[in-house]
Amino acid sequence: MASILILTARSSVEVLPALGLLSHTVKTIPAEPAQLVSAPHCDVVMVDARADLANAKSLCKILTATGLSSPLLLIITEGGLAAVTADWGITDVVLDTAGPAEVDARIRLALGRAEQESPSEARISASGIVIDEASYSVKVHDKPLDLTYKEFELLRFLATHPSRVFSREQLLSEVWGYDYFGGTRTVDVHVRRLRAKLGDMEQVIGTVRNVGYRFNVADESHERSSISS
Repeated sequence: MASILILTARSSVEVLPALGLLSHTVKTIPAEPAQLVSAPHCDVVMVDARADLANAKSLCKILTATGLSSPLLLIITEGGLAAVTADWGITDVVLDTAGPAEVDARIRLALGRAEQESPSEARISASGIVIDEASYSVKVHDKPLDLTYKEFELLRFLATHPSRVFSREQLLSEVWGYDYFGGTRTVDVHVRRLRAKLGDMEQVIGTVRNVGYRFNVADESHERSSISS
């Protein structure tokens, strides 16, 4: 059973009657950009495009631009299919007249594809360190590390650019953001804490005197790979 969020001005039964015959949990919110800020968490997002294709396209683009991680399905009439193109950023389309079996299959397949695709970009493996971007977790030789958010982001950023040296100013910009008002000492403090937590693996964060820091790769095993591999 999946949790489904429908962006529409009508009830879910009116939008996609077949959903009422399935066991999924369904919530609806108005199809307006302002509503997306407080939208509840869900497994699948559906956008009602039956009556207003232009607004539906705009909503889909906003959702994908803001980093939507859930599959995005478009509920549409058969006549509206010709207007849908790849730049909408949707996962799939569902006709409003589709029966329960078809709707359930499209939801199930969309969730399955999302599971297969997301891990391939979610893990960084290097020098015995595994960084899982999806769960914000780090393991060193299969032992989990307890890192703060910024410690994780600093390690992740360095690990995604192996052997490249970054100045403290660059790291402040990339990890803390342009609007951060603290000094470069912040980087040194986080590096020191990170090395302490890495223990025997502290050498992976190297110091280049008078320049900055880099991620040292012990061998050529650095790769981004699927969690399932």
